[in-house]
Amino acid sequence: MKKIGFILILTFVSLGVFAQEVLTLKECYNLLETNYPLVKQHQLLENQNQIDNSIITNSKLPQISLDAQATYQSEVMEFPVAMSSITPLNKDQYRATVSINQLIFNGGATTANLKVKTAELKTKKKSIETNIYQLKMQINQLYFSILLTQETFKLLEVKKNQLKTKLKEVKSGIKHGVLLPASDSVLEAELLKINQQFIEVENRKLSLIETLFSFIGQPFDSDVKLEIPLITTRLDTEITRPELDLFQLKKEEITAQEAFVSKQNSVKLNGFFTGGYGNPGLNMLDNSFHSFYTVGVKLHWNVFDWNTNKKQQQSLAIHKDVIENETEVFKLNTTIALNKQQKEIEKVSAFINSDQEIIRLRKKVLKTLDAQLKNGVITSSVYITEFTNLFEAENILLQHKIQAQLAKENYNIIKGQ
Repeated sequence: MKKIGFILILTFVSLGVFAQEVLTLKECYNLLETNYPLVKQHQLLENQNQIDNSIITNSKLPQISLDAQATYQSEVMEFPVAMSSITPLNKDQYRATVSINQLIFNGGATTANLKVKTAELKTKKKSIETNIYQLKMQINQLYFSILLTQETFKLLEVKKNQLKTKLKEVKSGIKHGVLLPASDSVLEAELLKINQQFIEVENRKLSLIETLFSFIGQPFDSDVKLEIPLITTRLDTEITRPELDLFQLKKEEITAQEAFVSKQNSVKLNGFFTGGYGNPGLNMLDNSFHSFYTVGVKLHWNVFDWNTNKKQQQSLAIHKDVIENETEVFKLNTTIALNKQQKEIEKVSAFINSDQEIIRLRKKVLKTLDAQLKNGVITSSVYITEFTNLFEAENILLQHKIQAQLAKENYNIIKGQ
């Protein structure tokens, strides 16, 4: 029985530890990159690329075709009277053939096409990585919003405990006739308001957690605790975003396409074999069923294509210039965003300094009012007003601290750090 009890206690303790699991911002990023539905496209693209490569590689294999035909002609070739001993051709003719074509040389077009597919795969996979990276801004917003509710909850706890302590003092003052009988009602009403604030903060926190966990692919856990990250930010404009890698891969893809296009008019050499059975065979003068075959090589060279190949090259060159322009625009917009975010960091930092001074002054005032309330000089309403002012100042400081952390992390994400 004792052993069963010990196991139950251990189970509850383990559940309690699990319920208090701590989640970090870095873990959220890692889970996003692992579990977000878009990640599944990586494997899909790999599978598609393997199929495309197989199709292209098959062009190097022998191409086998089967043909069969039966025809009836209204006229056939007639022979002069001097050759009347030759049996005239039948008007009905039959033929079945098997043809084998083998690519011998195509100027490296197959290899170039494979390189195009490889470049396309890299571009598509980097595009997925870029799209997921851009979601980190939303992860930041959710993470720090949850963090704010988490810290606000702690602040409310402190405020509630302080009011409970003050309520005991007031009740004692009423009991000894120092304070008016209704002085405790104001404090009790304020405690009820705090309970409402608890409910409001908790509901907002649960909603945010549910949204965050949807992004990172985790089962909902209302008891999760978020770690306050230690964020370091270098305020410079050196950009290392994955979008820059994407632009580079797009240009490399175009370079591969240019190489492929340049080989499309190359000399192509094929070997072929055709074997068949028909009436007539290759000897048109023999009017009977025979087997036959032909074997040889075929050379093809598209000497003139009305500058189609050249125009394709020009179009690809323009596309490369467009990507270069997109890169410049992206760098400009990112630099503007970084400057804006830096101003936000500086502004919030200035607010924090002011908040701390405001709180210091409000605490000084509240300390004076606390003594006056004990002696019955002021009413509970006056005390609660200043107490609420102090709480609001502390709450604003908390918001600004979280806002500063968010601004710094957003700066890092915008920069690509």
